[in-house]
Amino acid sequence: MTPPSPKGGRPVSEDVKARDQHAISKKGLSEGSIGLLGAVVIGVSCVAPAYTLTAALGPTVSEVGFQVPAIILVGFIPMLLVALGYRELNHAMPDSGTSFTWATRAFGPYLGWMGGWGLISATILVLSNLAGIAVEFLYLLISQVTGQDGIAALADNVWINVVTCLTFMAAATAISYRDMQTTQRLQYVLVSFQVAVLILFGAMAIYRFTQGEAYDASAFSWEWLNPTAVESFSLFAAGVSLSIFIFWGWDVTLTMNEETKDPDKTPGRAAALTVITIVTLYLFLSISLLMYAGTGTGEYGLGNKHIQENVFHALSGPVLGPLAALVSLAVLSSSAASLQATFVSPARTLLAMGHYRALPKAFARIHPRFLTPGFSVLVSSVIASVFYTVMRFISENVLWDTITALGMMICFYYGLTAYASVWYFRTQLTKSARNFVFMGLAPFIGGTVLLVLFVHTLIDSMDPKYGSGSSIGGVGLVFVLGMTVMIVGILLMLWQRITMPGFFKGETLTRGVSDGHEDDAVTLPE
Repeated sequence: MTPPSPKGGRPVSEDVKARDQHAISKKGLSEGSIGLLGAVVIGVSCVAPAYTLTAALGPTVSEVGFQVPAIILVGFIPMLLVALGYRELNHAMPDSGTSFTWATRAFGPYLGWMGGWGLISATILVLSNLAGIAVEFLYLLISQVTGQDGIAALADNVWINVVTCLTFMAAATAISYRDMQTTQRLQYVLVSFQVAVLILFGAMAIYRFTQGEAYDASAFSWEWLNPTAVESFSLFAAGVSLSIFIFWGWDVTLTMNEETKDPDKTPGRAAALTVITIVTLYLFLSISLLMYAGTGTGEYGLGNKHIQENVFHALSGPVLGPLAALVSLAVLSSSAASLQATFVSPARTLLAMGHYRALPKAFARIHPRFLTPGFSVLVSSVIASVFYTVMRFISENVLWDTITALGMMICFYYGLTAYASVWYFRTQLTKSARNFVFMGLAPFIGGTVLLVLFVHTLIDSMDPKYGSGSSIGGVGLVFVLGMTVMIVGILLMLWQRITMPGFFKGETLTRGVSDGHEDDAVTLPE
């Protein structure tokens, strides 16, 4: 029997339907090599909780004070809602291209291509940031262990910094090039150590509070979890933007979907568990450190701008005493682990884009022995390494402002993917309450919050004071760099449209709509 058209018009022919069954196809990755626990561990690693929170806690306190836990919860909600949409899309279409593939299926090749570009640009460029952070904490750790304060300053020497950074990048590339089992084993060690130290750090902060040894003792209040206590919407939005940044990376669990056991279910579960694990850890640490240090601007107060770049390092001595170096080692392992884990997302998205001919065929190569997207891993590494090296020599402000601008790309591709769930499953939303909530309402709310933040950040970044304070022609450098990344993506897409038009004509990946049976999703005419 010929299935009806989802628009109620002409029925979709059997040959079109059969062709659509091959729209999502395997790429030769190592199937069944990652279980639920492994996926969650890699997801937590990619988020890098130790590094992320030590950098974000102080600035967030400056914006919202004791309401940091509330802001973390508010930032967690859109992430969870978006993750629910990701889970539904993955269940219907488990594909390593994730945002690229799903947005193409829902909206067509152009928005799909830009969704892929958003993920790739954000993740590849943040690789350089992670490597740079690892360099700083390496020399800081050596300084702590040896008692030689001058060693920490070696990270400020451009040549030493770049050479060390490229060494970290090369090591992460070598591991990512190999099979996923190698990545998984390394992540078990690094993530377990990182989480254990963070729990010890938070527990000792609470212990110091109970013993009357806190720097600025502040008794816990449930009001800390009340987001309405934030003084203004502008401060609220700034706080939420920061908190969304600290959750970024959980979607790596979805890009591994073709390599996980039970690929239509495990990645979605891993994404939800990753987000829940991270928010639990963040709430525990933020509350414990607020109880110990308060929000003042004194020597160890979380409002002290002189310690906000690395709050954990500043508080590690007073809280942990002789074990203080463990915190620097945890942050170093966090950034190094995240550097290696972050390779997973861009490499597999580039693989999918090459597989569906949205990029040159070379990107579709799979290493015959390791069954990894080796060529895409190498390209990601080279671009990140060249970007960091050039920007470090030109201007450190440009380097960090570019990374700040990537926050807009994160909101863009997360929001677009969430809307892809709503649109792709639109014919299924009224079939049940579950469908309406998980396929439609939840991702719609989450996606809307992220796209509102995208626009809000876009407008704010035009201010020359935004980011490092640099500007071009009176316009903030963060805005200029963000728009440059977007325009480069559009130009590359148009070049691909001219040189490899098959993808854009729907010959390799078709736009479609779910009919409730994942293998029989209906293709829509281009």
